[in-house]
Amino acid sequence: MTELIEKKSRFIAYSATISNETDAKTLIASTQKEHKRSRHIVFAYIVNGKEKFSDDGEPNGTAGLPVLTAIKRRNLDNIIVVVVRYFGGILLGKGGLIRAYGKVAGWELDKVVTTKPTTLPYPH
Repeated sequence: MTELIEKKSRFIAYSATISNETDAKTLIASTQKEHKRSRHIVFAYIVNGKEKFSDDGEPNGTAGLPVLTAIKRRNLDNIIVVVVRYFGGILLGKGGLIRAYGKVAGWELDKVVTTKPTTLPYPH
């Protein structure tokens, strides 16, 4: 888990190794259950070369895509990153969202590259 505070918004990133899309859906559902009061739960994953991401209500391309880009820059496969955002009351703008989501995902993945990502089931 990696955390970033940006203009009072709290971004929390989780990563896990996955074998299939069912693993990804399980982690997303678990995160949604754990963070019911969050404003957005964004994700991106690559599994067996297939890519998928969601902005979860953030402006198009400002959340899930930067997370996916962070994964691709590190040439990772069979991994998911889920980022939870608790809105802090200050709008970040499109550029601010792209930077915040990309930054926290990158930090989380940098830990993964040097250590070992969380394996499913999602820890509580």
